[in-house]
Amino acid sequence: MTMSSASVVFTPSGKRGSFPHGTRVLQAARSLGVDLDSVCGGRGICARCQVIHTTGEFSKHGLVSAATHLSPFDATEEKLVRKTTRLKSGRRLGCTAQILGDCVIDVPPESQIHRQVVRKEAEIREIKIDPVVRLYYVEVEPPKMEDPTSDIRRLLKALETEWELQNIKVPHSILEMLQPTLREGKWKVTVAVDHDGIMRGIWSDFREHLYGIAVDIGSTTLAAHLCELGSGEVLSSAGMMNPQIRFGEDLMSRVSYVMLNQEGEKELTKSVREALNQLSLEVCEQAGIQKEEVMEMVMVGNPVMHHLVHGINPVELGGAPFALATDEAIITPASELDLELHQLARTYTLPCIAGHVGADTAAMVLAEAPHHQEAITLLVDVGTNAEIVLGNRDRLLAASSPTGPAFEGAQISSGQRAAPGAVERVRIDPKTLEPRFRVIGSEFWSDDVSFAEETKKTGVTGICGSGIIEAIAELYLCGIISQDGLFDESMMGRSNRIIKEGRTCSYLLHTGEPELRITQNDIRAIQLAKAALYAGIRLLMDHLGIEEVQRIRLAGAFGSHIDVKYAMILGLIPDCDLDHVSSAGNAAGTGARMALLNHESRREIEETVREIEKVETAVEPAFQQHFVDAMAIPHKHAPSTHLQKTVSLPEAKNNAQGNGDSSSRRRRSKRVVA
Repeated sequence: MTMSSASVVFTPSGKRGSFPHGTRVLQAARSLGVDLDSVCGGRGICARCQVIHTTGEFSKHGLVSAATHLSPFDATEEKLVRKTTRLKSGRRLGCTAQILGDCVIDVPPESQIHRQVVRKEAEIREIKIDPVVRLYYVEVEPPKMEDPTSDIRRLLKALETEWELQNIKVPHSILEMLQPTLREGKWKVTVAVDHDGIMRGIWSDFREHLYGIAVDIGSTTLAAHLCELGSGEVLSSAGMMNPQIRFGEDLMSRVSYVMLNQEGEKELTKSVREALNQLSLEVCEQAGIQKEEVMEMVMVGNPVMHHLVHGINPVELGGAPFALATDEAIITPASELDLELHQLARTYTLPCIAGHVGADTAAMVLAEAPHHQEAITLLVDVGTNAEIVLGNRDRLLAASSPTGPAFEGAQISSGQRAAPGAVERVRIDPKTLEPRFRVIGSEFWSDDVSFAEETKKTGVTGICGSGIIEAIAELYLCGIISQDGLFDESMMGRSNRIIKEGRTCSYLLHTGEPELRITQNDIRAIQLAKAALYAGIRLLMDHLGIEEVQRIRLAGAFGSHIDVKYAMILGLIPDCDLDHVSSAGNAAGTGARMALLNHESRREIEETVREIEKVETAVEPAFQQHFVDAMAIPHKHAPSTHLQKTVSLPEAKNNAQGNGDSSSRRRRSKRVVA
């Protein structure tokens, strides 16, 4: 090594090289392919290239990194320290600091291009930030009489010289605004270029931020998250009811509306697109930006929502064989979907898996990554049509099962959607058979002295899905109902809460106004729903050749609020170590954000979806028997080894009401879509 060069080691990457004295740290990092961010092209404007000069003797690297081996602070760094807080203590700007001797340079996480955002939930998931669109700041050589080169050629030359970007494609709309933008910025501009090499935007002078929106289009609600594409930060979130509800509460009703009304699909498409524009405006206003600054939108949803937002008639999804128009990811200019974003914004919609297993399930798979794990994982998104994924890195299977709307409070005598005042938690004393419950919006149980005051505004309005699950499970644990789900009339003598109703009984949960009862029909509706779900899961277990799952994740709004212990007591899910059963939260929304913030996630889920094996429950002969066996609580004969370590299940007993009406156990032939 000569006196005029120095060894430089970058951590945590471990990359090293030899560079002439006077080389800037950013230049050295780029030549080695080190992950060091910079939007301004090394002009000391963005402050994203911050590094830490680690001093001392490093025998591992065979060098001494002294404080004098980097140039002193220059005027740009001193200004950042003196007038702003953007340059953190102990850090240097890679674009201004010069190498004067051997040194070890650490690149902190926030200075890395592919920085990670951690989702803090029960199981931590990391999102690498590598968006499909990036910003590049350049200073363009002004035109001269001696050099008649066009403005676009000089812009492209600057991008190649400063950023090594080649073969950039320039849309006509960029050409329209090119010359005024260049001159307004005095030949200093920021351009947005995507991974396909398409220039997507141009702004005068330096621009640091670019935005995208991740949207989960549910049949009941829409949820949107505005993200800064460079950092991955969620700046704002908003939700709203899906306006398509006026055409039908469930998706089958909406498909029927399209069948029965000429151009009905256009009405449904228009309503959801208008809702997306409204949501986009709301999240942008919350964050203090213009919606025209949004460059990318990622969408997920069930197959019917997927088709309708793209203007595709969903009629074929309304009956067998439930054929999708496409199961590929869809990339579309936002303007073609009537979305009011940046004029060159694009939308990316994740692929569907099957006719009843949509892009929302694909997003759940992306977020939970069972295809990267050793453990056999069960993912369940419980809705009116449960979507199920089972497997691990070796093999993944998917199916849907028609659970119906009972889990959302429909078909339940006192049922309602989850809202303030709805009963969400229930406990029944096994000795007195007296209940206590908690409602949404209150921290107090009904037997607490503060309950009445706490619920004065909302009242007790009904019982939602998680509440009915716990109520029926508690009735079973207390022996009020049998394994068959039938009321034991002999228990009437122990409590005046058990009331005779015709040939059967009901349980009085709440004596106030309105009176809330759990009826035999309520129990049967939940049995039908949970049997359909369990049967679908059991089918996938059969195909995989397993008797036990090792990990269960419950997704969606219902999955987020249900107590997993009660889900297992009732028999919604198979027996599993309860420590390995948890909520995945809004996994579909997380998957949408991953696809928004990392372009490799899109390639990953597209490849994964192609490998997932689809199982159609409607044509599987074993489904019927699994369904009948799953009508029992928790199950007719499946062992509950793990559950019984936590809960004492009652012994099976004959019931005075007999075995019930066997016809009510038959699986409904009509498939419900959601």
